[in-house]
Amino acid sequence: VQLVEHGGGLVQAGGSLSLTCAASGHPLGHYAMGWFRQTPGKAREFVAAITWSGKATLYADSVKGRFIVSRDDAKNTVSLQMSSLKPDDAAFYYCAVRWGTDGYYYEGDYEYDDWGQGMEVTVSA
Repeated sequence: VQLVEHGGGLVQAGGSLSLTCAASGHPLGHYAMGWFRQTPGKAREFVAAITWSGKATLYADSVKGRFIVSRDDAKNTVSLQMSSLKPDDAAFYYCAVRWGTDGYYYEGDYEYDDWGQGMEVTVSA
């Protein structure tokens, strides 16, 4: 499977940006998905996760109330809508898939099996 993120770029603080992770080679419909981010010199940080059904989501405290994760299995995509962006949100954002069908969402990056190449989000003050 290949995961490709789209939608990154430069946005002013307080603005919004929507990221999309598109999969090719395998349907995502039965698998948990996650979004992570990383800045140079820091460990990869959990951002959001969604169960295979899309009925349950989990967010890092730092993004709760500002970010929304969703999935469209018909399009084989997972999205991350980001609003009220802050300079601290600037990072490389990665989507990931966990090839398990237990119905849960996961916060640890070690739980995920395949990753996108990452996409930069820059937030200007």
